[in-house]
This record gives sequence, C-alpha cells and structure tokens, in this order.
Amino acid sequence: MFDERVIEMLNLLDEGISVIDTNGKIVFCNKKAALLDNIDIETATGRHILEVYPSLSDKTSTLLNVLNTGQEIHDNLQTFQNYKGEKITTINTSIAMRKSKKIIGALEISRDITQVRKLTEEVVDLKNELIHSKSYNDVNISNKGTVVKNPRDKQLANKIKGYTFMDIIGQNSEILMLKAYALKAAGASSPVLIYGETGTGKELFVQSIHNSSSRKNKPFIAQNCAALPSTLLEGILFGTVKGSFTGAEDRPGLFELADGGTLYLDELNSTPLDLQAKLLRVLQDGVIRRVGDVNERLVDVRIIVSTNVDPEQCVAEGIIRKDLYYRINVISLKIPELKFRKSDIPILVEHFITKYNQKLNLKLKGITRPAMEKIISYDWPGNVRELQHIIEGLMNMKESEYIEYEDLPEYIKNNENKSIFEILEENEKGIILDAMKLWKNNISKTADYLSIPRQTLQYKIKKFRIK
Repeated sequence: MFDERVIEMLNLLDEGISVIDTNGKIVFCNKKAALLDNIDIETATGRHILEVYPSLSDKTSTLLNVLNTGQEIHDNLQTFQNYKGEKITTINTSIAMRKSKKIIGALEISRDITQVRKLTEEVVDLKNELIHSKSYNDVNISNKGTVVKNPRDKQLANKIKGYTFMDIIGQNSEILMLKAYALKAAGASSPVLIYGETGTGKELFVQSIHNSSSRKNKPFIAQNCAALPSTLLEGILFGTVKGSFTGAEDRPGLFELADGGTLYLDELNSTPLDLQAKLLRVLQDGVIRRVGDVNERLVDVRIIVSTNVDPEQCVAEGIIRKDLYYRINVISLKIPELKFRKSDIPILVEHFITKYNQKLNLKLKGITRPAMEKIISYDWPGNVRELQHIIEGLMNMKESEYIEYEDLPEYIKNNENKSIFEILEENEKGIILDAMKLWKNNISKTADYLSIPRQTLQYKIKKFRIK
C-alpha cells in the first residue's frame, strides 16, 4: 500500500497510523500505533480489526464507521481494550481512503492520552474526596485566619485555605488599586475576568477573591484549560455518565464539585468555541448536563476566568466568543507586568529572601546594591514568578550572607535592558542636544525654546556632560 520511503516517514511520526481494507482487515500500522496498542505489527497485519481489538464493535470502531459511511470523524475520544486486556484512551481522526471515488479502505490517526486521562480523572477523584473529607469540613476559614479543629490537619488546612490579599506583595499604586477593587469584587457574586501575562500572579488574586467572599468555606477548584485536550476537558468540567463514550464511567465534573463555591478556569482562550457555548449556558441558567446525560443539574458556582492574552484581542480573532466575553466581563482586572511596577522589586526580593530563609533554614541577610540595581534594570519577561524562582535558585546555592552581582545568572548580567530612569535621561539628553544644535548653542534661546529656566538648562548641560 505504501512504498518504503513513505513507511519510513510514517514510522517517525509521534502519532499512531492504522489502515484497514474494505473487509476491515488491518493492512498497515506504523511503529507508534503498534507501541500504543501493544501489538506486534506482523501478528496484527492481515487480521480483522475486531479480532485485534475485541472490546470494540461495528458501532464503536471509528475505522469501521468511516468504512461503512464514508464520513470523516475528527478528534473523537475513544477508550478501548487491546487484545492483552490493557485499557487505552486515544483521540482519533479517521478518514475514508478512496480511489476513483470508490472507498478502498480507512485510515486513522491516533494520539495517545491514556496517561493524561488517567491522571486527570485521579485528580478529579482526589478533589472530590478532599471536598467531602472530614479534614476539609473541619477547616473553618474566617477573617481571623484558618481555624483547624484537628491540629494534625494544619498542613492540609493551609493548602485548602490558599492565598489571601495579604499574600499579594507590593506598594505600587496600580497594585494597591487592584487589591482594593478585587476586595470589592469579593463581596459580589458576578463573574470575574482577569487578564495578565504568565507569572504576574493571576491565581493570587483569584484565590484572594474567593477567600474574602461569602463562599470562602465552600470549595475552590482551579483548572487550567490549556493543560488538557479539548475532548477531555468537557468531561472534566461537566462530568460523564456511564456509556456516554467507550470506557466512560459515572463521574461528577468540576462544576458539581465546586457547587456552592468558586470555579477558576485559567487560560479560557484555550477552550474550543463549542465548549464556550456550554460555559455560557451555565453562566446564564446555572445548569449543567453531564456528557451523554439527558438530565440537567442545578449548580451554584461563581466562575472566575483568566487569560494570558488580551481578551479583546481574543474576541477580535474569534478565539473567545463575543457573547461569552460580554457575559464574563462583568468585573475585570488587569494585572500589570513586573517591568511596569519596578518599584516593587526590592520589596518582592526581600519577601522571597525571608520566605526561603524559613523554608531552607538559611540566614541570608540580603542582597548587595549592584545586584539589586541589575535586577531592577532587567525586564523580567516571566514576571514575579521568574523573580521568585531566581531568588530561590540563588539561595539554594549561596553560602555567604548576601546575594552578590556575581551570583546572578549570566543572561541577567549580560542583559542590556535599561531602567526607565536611564531611558528618560537619554531621551532628555537627546532633546537638549537637538535644541542646542537648532539654536547654535545659544543657552538663552535654547532655554526659551524648551520652556525651562536658563539655570536649569545649564544644570542639565553639566549633568549630561554636553560640550
């Protein structure tokens, strides 16, 4: 069916490729498909697909469906058992193979998500157990802090409690206004949309809003929408019923687990548009329907979403539905990048040094001025998270009392980014030079042109060493 060069290329792919003929017999599978299904290529070739995969049937096999109908199937979630009894979960795209418009077979591309699904369902089950556990119910989160009836559960209680506004470090005016605004948002029940680059601290604000709200004693559940294949995400959010797809079990989704509390959906811009329509219905009607179910369930969940891309840009590009955007953009917060709040860097550095002194049992006294100046001049594309990890890494390796310039990573030491003060001074110097040239170095005329006192111009000329 394929020549040797094509087979060689297909064997290099990270997706499984399987082909059946018009009789349903396997005529080709690449190495990835054989590894994924734990089959021997020579043993499987020439056998009917249902013989190799006895857990499938004419109805559940996507390859046989395509063979019989000629209609393509895209991104289909399928769980099956191979002939060795191992349960496999794949996302399949199946197409009919034609010659002169006549179907001569079917080809399927499979992506293995067995471990992803297994781990995801385990996480959902653990969240369910945690929410209904005695330890969780013994935690009372109040304005006075976390009260734990069982002292042995203090560590668990701290994890459950999460962040509060006290954990958002900074004295930058924009951060202070955001904290005040977010605190007001905590007293409301409307959806919240938070936009900020990766590492700016979006989840700190989300958890702080939850922990300052009337829902603070109810579940807080977070889900990164970009971390899962879209075909899995729907079942994780809304739950599944047995038989909704091959291998599906009765399992509540995150909306049900978060009932009465808060559900945080990070990177909303990664969710498919059809799933966004279902999210919109939950926001409007407060009802969900498990995948494959005919019954609806009422849920009382406050939804907070975030994006790491400008949401208006996402709407313009069709990544986020307009109707969903208008529904969730009731309360909006934009978290500034660290490079726009550089006055907070010394405070953050001091905070992280204190934190890791306690965590690592160290006694570091601080950071030298040259090191701090270089840290401030750096633009921190990874924002606060990058700064935190740099300080943690330096402290793990540090033996002396201070973080010094020489300790900084080479990419920070070699960085040519200038501070905002340096940029402003360079611009000011350039303006004065241009004006001096225009007025042929006449101090009085140049000062009048720049609308500054003559003495101020002379001071600037001396400061910038202008000849």
